[in-house]
Amino acid sequence: MPRIVITAETGCDIPAAEAAELGVTLVPMHVSVGEKTLDDGEISPAEMLEQCRQLGVLPRTSGCTPHDFQVAFDRIHEADPEAQILHVAYSAVTTCSLESALAAAEGRDYVTTLDTRHVTIGQGLVVRLVAAWVREHPEATPEEARAFAEGVAARTRMAFLPGDLGYLRAGGRLSNVAFLGATLLKIKPVVELVDGKLVATKKLRGSMGSAAVALVDYLALREEFDRGRVVFVKSPGLPEQVQRLVADHARELGFEQVEWYDTGNVITSHCGPGALGVAFLARE
Repeated sequence: MPRIVITAETGCDIPAAEAAELGVTLVPMHVSVGEKTLDDGEISPAEMLEQCRQLGVLPRTSGCTPHDFQVAFDRIHEADPEAQILHVAYSAVTTCSLESALAAAEGRDYVTTLDTRHVTIGQGLVVRLVAAWVREHPEATPEEARAFAEGVAARTRMAFLPGDLGYLRAGGRLSNVAFLGATLLKIKPVVELVDGKLVATKKLRGSMGSAAVALVDYLALREEFDRGRVVFVKSPGLPEQVQRLVADHARELGFEQVEWYDTGNVITSHCGPGALGVAFLARE
């Protein structure tokens, strides 16, 4: 059977080195700082935030273009003309990336797409599991791989606490009313993926440490969860004390494997510095 190659946007927050090990091709999303537009990952998130501070601006993001996907698809096809590509996409509700992938796939019958309806580590968790499944099932067809990915995406649960609500406000991810109320009352909104959309679903009060623990409880204790792994993501500036606290709590809840990743430029632009996200699977 022809091998299946997985593609995903850099907004899935899988590090480039890990993506190479998984055999996943990352397609760059983009971030603008002032008048300069960069590929996601071209500079570090900390450097991006510092440039924004110096310029007195907030970063702006944009999804992958059709050209970005054309370059990625053609590179894969030239290296292995028999390969089938499965694009495991960033939530289509939040960006134009999947639309760009579909445009690039026209005339390329070796490309199949799937909307994960997730972003950052939620999408990343789907990509990792699909990549592992494809490796374990070399005889699988793109349709079978897509069906597996759909099942994993449906079971993925992901939420985050933004570090700076001004970034959500600037990106249109939170209304001005909600932003002002949360700022004045020192509320930390829980932002979840609901039908692919970023929705503030709960308000938490207190320190970042207590809110982080409450975030995990809120997401994990409302249904049976797969204890195999929990994945956290952090943007620059999240205190190590908070990281230790929330990781220890996840283990107390029964998660066997705790993984940490860093946000890339695009996700940092949305959640701001000092943010925390969590993702895991609901039990089948």
